[in-house]
Amino acid sequence: MAASPSALRRAGNEEFRRGQYGPAAELYTRALELLEAAGEAAAEERSLLLSNRAACYLKDGACSLCVADCSTALQLVPFGVKPLLRRAAAYEALERYRLAYVDYKTVLQVDCTIQAAHDGVNRMTKALLEKDGVNWRQKLPPIPTVPVSAQTRWSGPAGGPGANASPVAAPSGEPDQYAADRERARTLKEEGNELVKKGNHKKAVEKYSESLKLNQECATYTNRALCYLTLKQYKEAVQDCTEALRLDPKNVKALYRRAQALKELKDYKSSIADIKSLLKTEPKNTAALRLLQELNRT
Repeated sequence: MAASPSALRRAGNEEFRRGQYGPAAELYTRALELLEAAGEAAAEERSLLLSNRAACYLKDGACSLCVADCSTALQLVPFGVKPLLRRAAAYEALERYRLAYVDYKTVLQVDCTIQAAHDGVNRMTKALLEKDGVNWRQKLPPIPTVPVSAQTRWSGPAGGPGANASPVAAPSGEPDQYAADRERARTLKEEGNELVKKGNHKKAVEKYSESLKLNQECATYTNRALCYLTLKQYKEAVQDCTEALRLDPKNVKALYRRAQALKELKDYKSSIADIKSLLKTEPKNTAALRLLQELNRT
């Protein structure tokens, strides 16, 4: 009796786990041929098989083939996290940084907790800044808007290579543990916020630090930076703002607080540079304009 497409996919997954990417790709191809020969609509199954085969191509460095399979998978079922991440990684390897950036940003619309996509956006931002200069964003293709339905559809894992994880970099542990860690991180951050309101900045730093061990979030870094500023720990404040800007390069609070810390460290040139970057985003930010006046007088 001939193997079914799902049996071939499972066999392909097993080969993939053993590092046999060529044989795995062949099994996925056979499954795809069966689905097409049988005339089945099975868009989800075909999309999954194409995404799995793309993972094999990516592992073997066949980036153009990976892009082609991911693009077909996304035509069948739009906004799949795995094909988007795999195509982004292939584009990155091909040095097509603008297209990689768009795919990484699209993934974050579907699920903003995927660290691999955050890391990808940061790498592409740096590469595009070097390649295209400060106006690099103007040269980007449009980033698609992800409908709410797609944001929930991909919340569960699908079977295949790297199930429960991204193909580029996976969060450690099982998805349930990952979600629990994020929830605990959010609770710790809120506890830190309450301590700040009470003026207990030292204790708040401890809460934010615990939260960051579980989930690196831009707002937690900028909140801890505010505490460090109050505690006159200016170097630590600079470090936290730099981490926040790695996650969100235009973050206004991070730019402003880093400028404040740099001013206290007497690095006036860097402080002015941060304020000018901030004012490009918010030209009428009164606190930033006031700080710039103070810096220009030093």
